Amino acid sequence: MLNEKKIAILGAGNMGDALISGLIGSESSAPKNIICTDVRHNMLDEIKSKYNVRTTGNNLEAVAAADIIIFAVKPQILASVLIETAPKLDMSKLVISIAAGVPLAAMETCVQKDLRLIRVMPNIAAAVKEAATAIAAGAHATQEDINLAIEIFSSIGKCIFLKENDLMDATTGLSGSGPAYIFLIVDALADAGVKVGLSRQDSLFLAAQTVLGAAKLLIETQEHPGQLKDKVTSPGGTAIAGLATLESGGLRTTLINAVEAATHRSKELGDMMIKSFSKANSHQ
Repeated sequence: MLNEKKIAILGAGNMGDALISGLIGSESSAPKNIICTDVRHNMLDEIKSKYNVRTTGNNLEAVAAADIIIFAVKPQILASVLIETAPKLDMSKLVISIAAGVPLAAMETCVQKDLRLIRVMPNIAAAVKEAATAIAAGAHATQEDINLAIEIFSSIGKCIFLKENDLMDATTGLSGSGPAYIFLIVDALADAGVKVGLSRQDSLFLAAQTVLGAAKLLIETQEHPGQLKDKVTSPGGTAIAGLATLESGGLRTTLINAVEAATHRSKELGDMMIKSFSKANSHQ
């Protein structure tokens, strides 16, 4: 049971804050069972004041006291934090990383020991508890470990489990980077609204609410997007005129290419991380 576990969250940034809020808000964990670390003491003071969790500037102390360790640090410093905490990491603890673009192979080369590893790719919508999160497991992670990870990240949105670790790059390209694509689309729709006479405020609200409503309709009805599209389009009507323009402008192809490009970039960065983590380990 997750509420019986001691959880260490290394990194009190946006994602760390969102996780603490989600865990406590969903009653998946009690404040007394969460310990948070960060190099910024002002951030720790803020987190402690807001959530009444334990805080420390000592990563080793937090790891030693925890059953589950969540590495919520930037990818660039994950290697150094892993090396720092490695003496207290062992098979008795579940180790979860949310560092974007860092493959499990990179972490394994860094610590040079068997660990129950889980890699997680949430997105920025964790801040409003609507993250789309992908979860993948290392060779030594158990089904219970996977279930615990799903419970943790369900507190900040919705999750899927991937049996294939190499598909994490695809989720980075789609859902990890996806909010940026939607923000661009909403911004463009708002500009269009202004162009045809709406105020900026009204146009932005209508564009954002339209995206929210369309997504909710897709999720709750579980209908194919093509079926829902057909329900909006009437013969010779406004929607089909707009759709024809989007098709002639190559919107569909452009979005497919964007996800593919982001996926390829994620793979490149992952390969770089494996080399970098291996180098960091050799310099210990």
